[in-house]
Amino acid sequence: MTDHLTPEKRSWNMAQIKGKNTKPELLVRSLLHRAGYRFTVNGPKNKKLPGKPDIVLPKYNTVIFVHGCFWHRHEGCKGTTTPKTRTEWWQAKFNRNVSNDRKHTQELRKLGWKVIVVWECQLKNPRKVISTIDNRLSRH
Repeated sequence: MTDHLTPEKRSWNMAQIKGKNTKPELLVRSLLHRAGYRFTVNGPKNKKLPGKPDIVLPKYNTVIFVHGCFWHRHEGCKGTTTPKTRTEWWQAKFNRNVSNDRKHTQELRKLGWKVIVVWECQLKNPRKVISTIDNRLSRH
Protein backbone atom coordinates (compact mmCIF):
# COMPACT_ATOMS: atom_id res chain seq x y z
CA MET A 1 0.00 0.00 0.00
CA THR A 2 1.47 3.35 -1.01
CA ASP A 3 1.20 6.63 0.83
CA HIS A 4 -1.37 8.88 -0.84
CA LEU A 5 0.08 12.03 0.73
CA THR A 6 2.95 14.07 -0.57
CA PRO A 7 6.12 13.96 1.55
CA GLU A 8 5.43 17.57 2.59
CA LYS A 9 1.86 16.81 3.69
CA ARG A 10 2.98 13.64 5.54
CA SER A 11 5.70 15.67 7.30
CA TRP A 12 3.12 18.29 8.31
CA ASN A 13 0.77 15.57 9.65
CA MET A 14 3.55 13.99 11.73
CA ALA A 15 4.58 17.39 13.10
CA GLN A 16 1.06 17.83 14.48
CA ILE A 17 1.53 14.89 16.88
CA LYS A 18 2.09 16.45 20.28
CA GLY A 19 4.66 15.22 22.77
CA LYS A 20 3.54 17.31 25.77
CA ASN A 21 0.17 18.20 27.24
CA THR A 22 -1.62 15.50 25.28
CA LYS A 23 -5.25 14.71 26.06
CA PRO A 24 -4.29 11.56 27.99
CA GLU A 25 -1.74 13.51 30.07
CA LEU A 26 -4.27 16.25 30.81
CA LEU A 27 -6.82 13.63 31.88
CA VAL A 28 -4.37 11.95 34.28
CA ARG A 29 -3.40 15.33 35.73
CA SER A 30 -7.08 16.19 36.20
CA LEU A 31 -7.73 12.86 37.94
CA LEU A 32 -4.75 13.37 40.26
CA HIS A 33 -5.74 16.94 41.08
CA ARG A 34 -9.35 16.00 41.86
CA ALA A 35 -8.05 13.21 44.11
CA GLY A 36 -6.02 15.79 46.05
CA TYR A 37 -2.55 14.96 44.79
CA ARG A 38 -0.05 17.71 44.14
CA PHE A 39 2.51 17.21 41.43
CA THR A 40 4.79 18.98 39.00
CA VAL A 41 4.83 18.93 35.22
CA ASN A 42 7.48 20.35 32.93
CA GLY A 43 9.42 21.57 35.96
CA PRO A 44 13.21 21.59 36.21
CA LYS A 45 13.16 18.38 38.25
CA ASN A 46 11.09 16.60 35.58
CA LYS A 47 13.52 17.57 32.82
CA LYS A 48 16.55 16.37 34.78
CA LEU A 49 15.09 12.94 35.56
CA PRO A 50 15.73 10.06 33.13
CA GLY A 51 13.05 9.90 30.45
CA LYS A 52 11.58 13.30 31.42
CA PRO A 53 8.53 11.93 33.26
CA ASP A 54 5.16 13.45 32.41
CA ILE A 55 4.20 13.88 36.08
CA VAL A 56 6.33 13.98 39.23
CA LEU A 57 4.84 13.51 42.69
CA PRO A 58 7.77 14.61 44.92
CA LYS A 59 5.97 13.83 48.21
CA TYR A 60 5.66 10.18 47.15
CA ASN A 61 8.99 10.01 45.32
CA THR A 62 6.98 8.77 42.34
CA VAL A 63 6.91 9.58 38.65
CA ILE A 64 4.16 8.87 36.17
CA PHE A 65 4.57 8.28 32.47
CA VAL A 66 1.42 8.53 30.34
CA HIS A 67 2.17 6.31 27.35
CA GLY A 68 0.35 6.14 24.05
CA CYS A 69 -0.34 2.51 23.19
CA PHE A 70 0.79 2.99 19.57
CA TRP A 71 4.12 4.71 20.24
CA HIS A 72 5.14 2.71 23.32
CA ARG A 73 3.76 -0.67 22.18
CA HIS A 74 1.27 -1.63 24.86
CA GLU A 75 1.33 -5.42 24.68
CA GLY A 76 -1.98 -6.99 23.73
CA CYS A 77 -3.68 -3.65 23.10
CA LYS A 78 -5.76 -2.93 19.98
CA GLY A 79 -3.98 0.43 19.71
CA THR A 80 -0.65 -1.29 19.11
CA THR A 81 -0.87 -1.44 15.35
CA THR A 82 1.97 -1.27 12.86
CA PRO A 83 1.69 0.80 9.70
CA LYS A 84 1.59 -1.21 6.48
CA THR A 85 4.26 0.87 4.74
CA ARG A 86 7.91 1.24 5.81
CA THR A 87 7.35 -1.45 8.42
CA GLU A 88 11.08 -1.98 9.05
CA TRP A 89 11.54 1.71 9.82
CA TRP A 90 8.51 1.74 12.10
CA GLN A 91 9.59 -1.42 13.90
CA ALA A 92 13.04 0.06 14.55
CA LYS A 93 11.38 3.24 15.89
CA PHE A 94 9.07 1.26 18.18
CA ASN A 95 11.95 -0.93 19.41
CA ARG A 96 13.95 2.19 20.32
CA ASN A 97 10.96 3.62 22.21
CA VAL A 98 10.43 0.42 24.20
CA SER A 99 14.15 0.06 24.90
CA ASN A 100 14.37 3.67 26.10
CA ASP A 101 11.29 3.18 28.30
CA ARG A 102 12.93 0.18 30.00
CA LYS A 103 16.24 1.99 30.40
CA HIS A 104 14.60 5.08 31.92
CA THR A 105 12.52 2.99 34.32
CA GLN A 106 15.63 1.15 35.53
CA GLU A 107 17.56 4.41 35.96
CA LEU A 108 14.72 6.01 37.90
CA ARG A 109 14.39 3.00 40.20
CA LYS A 110 18.15 3.06 40.86
CA LEU A 111 17.70 6.69 41.91
CA GLY A 112 14.98 5.60 44.35
CA TRP A 113 11.90 6.66 42.38
CA LYS A 114 8.73 4.62 42.01
CA VAL A 115 7.56 4.46 38.41
CA ILE A 116 3.92 4.26 37.36
CA VAL A 117 2.92 3.86 33.72
CA VAL A 118 -0.59 4.81 32.67
CA TRP A 119 -1.53 3.53 29.23
CA GLU A 120 -3.75 5.61 26.99
CA CYS A 121 -6.30 2.79 26.61
CA GLN A 122 -6.64 2.49 30.40
CA LEU A 123 -8.10 5.99 30.51
CA LYS A 124 -11.39 4.60 29.17
CA ASN A 125 -11.93 3.69 32.84
CA PRO A 126 -10.69 6.75 34.78
CA ARG A 127 -11.94 5.44 38.15
CA LYS A 128 -9.82 2.34 37.81
CA VAL A 129 -6.78 4.43 36.82
CA ILE A 130 -6.99 6.69 39.87
CA SER A 131 -7.73 3.69 42.10
CA THR A 132 -4.60 1.95 40.82
CA ILE A 133 -2.52 5.08 41.40
CA ASP A 134 -4.01 5.47 44.90
CA ASN A 135 -3.06 1.88 45.72
CA ARG A 136 0.50 2.31 44.45
CA LEU A 137 0.97 5.55 46.37
CA SER A 138 -0.53 4.21 49.59
CA ARG A 139 2.22 1.59 49.69
CA HIS A 140 4.60 4.53 50.13
